[in-house]
Amino acid sequence: MVSTYNANGDNGDAGSTEGEINEWKHRAPYKVHDKAENFKVRYEGSCHCGKVRYQLSREKPLDAKYCHCTTCQKIHGAPFQWAAIFHKDDINFTHGHHDLGWYESSEKTCVHKLPCKVSCAYCRTPIMDEGRNMILLFPTLIDFKTPEDRKNFDISCHMFYPRRILDIPDGKPKWTGINNDSDLIEDSPQEAVNELKRKRQEEGEKKDDNKS
Repeated sequence: MVSTYNANGDNGDAGSTEGEINEWKHRAPYKVHDKAENFKVRYEGSCHCGKVRYQLSREKPLDAKYCHCTTCQKIHGAPFQWAAIFHKDDINFTHGHHDLGWYESSEKTCVHKLPCKVSCAYCRTPIMDEGRNMILLFPTLIDFKTPEDRKNFDISCHMFYPRRILDIPDGKPKWTGINNDSDLIEDSPQEAVNELKRKRQEEGEKKDDNKS
C-alpha cells in the first residue's frame, strides 16, 4: 500500500498504518489503549479545534516546570512554556492520533524524529514534546474539573530563567538552564541553594577520591 506520509508534518491516516513510517501509531504514547487494559481515566485534554483528544491516567505529573528558553517562547508564542512530565503509557489518544504533525527543532525538520514537538496538524495547537523516554504535556490543554486537580500540576521550578520575558517572584527555584544541571539564581529559596551547594561539594569530593 502506498505511504500517506507527508513531508510537511501532516501525517494523516488517509491510507495504511502499515510499514516503518506508520509504526509510531502502534507504540506509546500514540498506541490506543483498549478497554481490556483497564486504563483509568483521571483527566481529559484536547487541542483548540478538538480534532485531537486524549486521556491521562496519572493523578500527578512526575514533575511540572516553567521553561523560559527562547525556543519555547517562539513556538508557543508566549512568555514561557508550562510543561508537565508523564510516562508515555500515561496517555491515551481517543481522537486524532492520526491528525498530528511533528517538528524537530534542532534540525528544523518535520519528520518524526526524537526528541520532537507534536502538534495538531489542523489547528496547530502544541500537544506535547515527545522525548526518548518521557513526554512533556501542556496543562493548558487539560479540562480541570476542580481547583485540586489544577493544583496537582503546580510547578517545582523555573528553567532558563535569565531569558525570561517577565519576572515571576513566586519563591520557586530558578535555574539558569536545565534544572539540576545549571545554577540557581535570583529568588530561589535559600534551602534549595544550600542543598545544591552540598550536593556539588559531595560530587567534587567523590571525584577527588577517585583520582587518588
